[in-house]
Amino acid sequence: MAPKSDSSAEGIVLNFVNEQNRPLNSQNVADFLQKFNLKKAAVQKALDTLADTGRISFKEYGKQKIYIARQDQFDIPNNEELNRMKEENASLQQQLQEQRKAIGEVEGEIRTLQSNLTLEQIWDRETKLRKEVKEMEDKLEKLRGGVTLVRPEDRKAIENMYSEKLSQWRRRKRMFKDVWDAITENSPKDLKEFKEELGIEYDEDVGVNLQSNSDLLQHGKKRPRGQ
Repeated sequence: MAPKSDSSAEGIVLNFVNEQNRPLNSQNVADFLQKFNLKKAAVQKALDTLADTGRISFKEYGKQKIYIARQDQFDIPNNEELNRMKEENASLQQQLQEQRKAIGEVEGEIRTLQSNLTLEQIWDRETKLRKEVKEMEDKLEKLRGGVTLVRPEDRKAIENMYSEKLSQWRRRKRMFKDVWDAITENSPKDLKEFKEELGIEYDEDVGVNLQSNSDLLQHGKKRPRGQ
């Protein structure tokens, strides 16, 4: 194990050299330790002191000194440990490649889905439309029952609004079908089980029917005015 460092210049330099554990010159060390506000002169002095006291090793190549951590302070693995580490590294690299591939596939699916409405958005819009349709049904029921007489222009406005909601309902059903088909096209899951797993309910599941509501509008238009 490398010795613990302190906050002095020598301690900072020693800790860095031990952490790097590779040949370094004074410029390399000074560049890396700029964040500690250590000048090159202070770094050079610290390196020389550490080398003179035997706390790091060095070699001279002409006028340049190369510094390196003392190797006798580290636990050096034997051949058996090295082979085991290589095998573990190879296994981890394989797992990493598999994870990257899986992540890439998921990201691709996400990009595809993000170009369309999400299921949550479709459900939210469908809920709002159902509520609006229900309100229109209640109003039309009163009109058909003669509970409240309305002016012809008011009746026409309501019928137009109801017709628009039905058109929106029809469009939303088609949009949902397109998204659902895209999601489940290559899915290995049973579609009925997948639908139940996601909590998706069709109109028929909750007792509503687009065609029935469309017929209701046509029936209302056939009634004599004022009734």
